[in-house]
This record gives sequence, C-alpha cells and structure tokens, in this order.
Amino acid sequence: MELDGRVAVVTGGTRGVGAGIARAFLAAGAHVVVCARRPPPEPVEVVGHRAEFVSVDVREPAAVRGVFAAVADARGRLDVLVNNAGGTPYRPLAEGPAERHARVLELNLLAPLTASLAAYEHLRAARGSVVMVGSVSGTRPSPGTAAYGAAKAGLENLAASMAVEWAPDVRVNTLLPGMVRTELAHLHYGDEEGVAAVARTVPLGRLAEPSDVGDAAVFLASDRAAYITGASLLVHGGGERPAFLDAATANKETSR
Repeated sequence: MELDGRVAVVTGGTRGVGAGIARAFLAAGAHVVVCARRPPPEPVEVVGHRAEFVSVDVREPAAVRGVFAAVADARGRLDVLVNNAGGTPYRPLAEGPAERHARVLELNLLAPLTASLAAYEHLRAARGSVVMVGSVSGTRPSPGTAAYGAAKAGLENLAASMAVEWAPDVRVNTLLPGMVRTELAHLHYGDEEGVAAVARTVPLGRLAEPSDVGDAAVFLASDRAAYITGASLLVHGGGERPAFLDAATANKETSR
C-alpha cells in the first residue's frame, strides 16, 4: 500500500474534505490522527481501520506542539502533516470589523504555519512531507470571502517558500480544491437542484467528492511524488467556465 506503516496527522479531519482525506490515508495503509476542537459526529474509518482523534484548537501554539510531540512519542515517527483545518462564513468586507476578518486569517493561514513548525523536527527525522489544503479562492477574486481568499493565497506562497527552506528533508506541496460536495454543500449551493445547477458549470460535470481531494493528498504524500515539492495541484474538475464566453454566446443568440 502507498503509505503502509506511515503516520499522518490531518487537521480538521473529522468531517467534509478533512474526513475524506483521512479515509484516503487510512485506505493507503497509514496510521491516521485527526484533530479538531470537537469529536467527529461518527468515527472516521474505512474497513478495518479507524482514525485516532485528538482534541485541539489549531490556533493555540502550545497545545499544537503538545499534540505533535505526543503523536511522535506514541508512534515513534511522524511522516505526513495535512493542514486542512479552515473555513469561513460568508461576510462582505464592509459588513464586519477587521477583528472578525483577522480571525479568518488566523485559522486559515497562521494555524497551518503553527502546525507545520510544530511538526517540522519530527517530519525532518522521517524525511516526510506537508500537504497544505488551499483553495481556488486563493487564485481568483473571492467576494464575500475576501479574507479567506487572501489567506489561501498566502498559504500557497508560504508552502512554496517552506518547500525551498526545508528541502531536501521535508517536501511541501499545496492542493487547490474547487467546489466539493460535502455534508455542508447545501449551505453554499442550495438543495439538490442547486447543487446540480452548480455542477453543470464545471467542465467535468460534477462537484468534487472528498475522496477526490483525499486521493490527490495521498499521491503528494507518497513516494510516487518523491521529486515534487513546492508545487500546487488544482483539483477542480477543469475549473470554471469563463463568464465572457457565456456573455458572447448570449449576445450571438440575441442578434439572430
């Protein structure tokens, strides 16, 4: 198996994309530790394998350092860190004070830095890797989630710099997922009809599943990606159809 015997920590790994990543690592043979503030609503597992859960707020540096020290001590190694914890509510910039936007930056940019630094010595000893979970929101304007988009853009740059500084001992790469169908998809895209309408805008005709992101993360963490570091991998089904093409098509239809 791709990661047989390796030890991986997935932050925010109790639901959604994080749980999908954790399951992919379990299926690949890794021992997986998922961490979040609250326990998962149901165990994160695949047939015959279950992830270990540790409660921690990834914004608390001392607590995070304690988690990685404990994992490395208990398992004798740490091979992979997946910085997945993050997220944001919809909030136009002018509708919230700077302090609220700063909390989004703290969770989505500073917390991955905190976790990476806490894991560094353990990863270096194992010649392991870090997988940052970024977002296409960091590569384009993100109205309504501007602080989140800025944080994800910063995360991608941080990973690229980290990859240079930490080579050749630790590889660092970034996943850039697009729209993912999770248990919270209805909050973003509406009911099933809404999800289907959004899916039609994706060239591959569907939203990603958490397992799609998980499989990509396993690849980046595995020996098959041994010469890949400082890279950003888009997992977005081909992206978004440019709006000007639809506008141009509509204009042609109107002129007929």
